[in-house]
Amino acid sequence: MTTIINTDIADSRKNLVYPLEETRFHKLIVKTIRILFKPIMSLNVSGMEYIPNKGPAIIAANHVSNMDVFPLQLTIERPIYFMGKAELFENAFIHYLFRQMGGFPVYRGERDEWAIDHAKKILEMGNLLGMFPEGTRSRGRGLKVARTGAARLAIDLQCPVIPISIDGSNQFFKNFPKKIKVNVVIGKQIVSGNGELPIAMTDRIMIEIARNLPIELRGVYQLN
Repeated sequence: MTTIINTDIADSRKNLVYPLEETRFHKLIVKTIRILFKPIMSLNVSGMEYIPNKGPAIIAANHVSNMDVFPLQLTIERPIYFMGKAELFENAFIHYLFRQMGGFPVYRGERDEWAIDHAKKILEMGNLLGMFPEGTRSRGRGLKVARTGAARLAIDLQCPVIPISIDGSNQFFKNFPKKIKVNVVIGKQIVSGNGELPIAMTDRIMIEIARNLPIELRGVYQLN
């Protein structure tokens, strides 16, 4: 049985401001990260034509490491509002910084109504919502079974999902100061079919992500 969080009793998120428009702080940080990462990361991107210039979409990517958010945001010019595990937001100062960057916490393993509602607000405002369907890092050991949250939002709001495959982000700082190569492949937009169930759409999303990853990273979504 799914546990539902009682946000009225225990959740302080409703008293905080989570920006739904790009902040000056976000712009500054992205510019700074672009400069800082230039000498340590070679970013190779393909499929930029599948990113819409405007309108809502869900960015669904594989989750190799905690560094994944950086190549994703450096790849896409539009701000991405990331859903992240609640543990990353426990420190009040870090929580504030993440909020200014468009991040918001979700409690994993439970039906987090607040996080679902906030994700819907992001999409209803015509923004890009960033999600990692696996829910946890693979650490380069291959795709794990994905959760259906991204597909459920896409079906409910009738917005596209953009599958993105990341390879190499788990190598950050391992061979410093040697420059690492990170590949980002953006796949074609996936839209829900008539009457399609979330689990079926999730499989389509993950298979597309797997298709653009090296064989050793495809995990449970190995292609025939």
